[in-house]
Amino acid sequence: VQLQASGGGLVQEGGSLRLSCAVSGSLFSHEVMGWYRQTPEKERELVAISTLGNFANYAAAVKGRFIISRDDDENTLELQMNRLKPEDTAVYYCISIVDGTPYFGQGTLVTVSS
Repeated sequence: VQLQASGGGLVQEGGSLRLSCAVSGSLFSHEVMGWYRQTPEKERELVAISTLGNFANYAAAVKGRFIISRDDDENTLELQMNRLKPEDTAVYYCISIVDGTPYFGQGTLVTVSS
């Protein structure tokens, strides 16, 4: 299983970015997929998850601003990030669990300027 994240960049506070994670193979075998983020100053934080049943859950810090979605036709996992704040600055990674085994993509850097 290979995951390839993209879409990071520099954006001003209040702006939006859309992250995409390209996944090898069909998404139907990916039981749980999600995004987490990490900075040198903070512990790794799980941002959002999506299950095969389209159940989504979000960290309190991003709830109401971020939307996670799965595109089964394109085999991608998306993260729409709105009303971005400087504290959202981090390297964002996608993660997927297949048959109980976690797989990680490389990160994409999101920088929010104030």
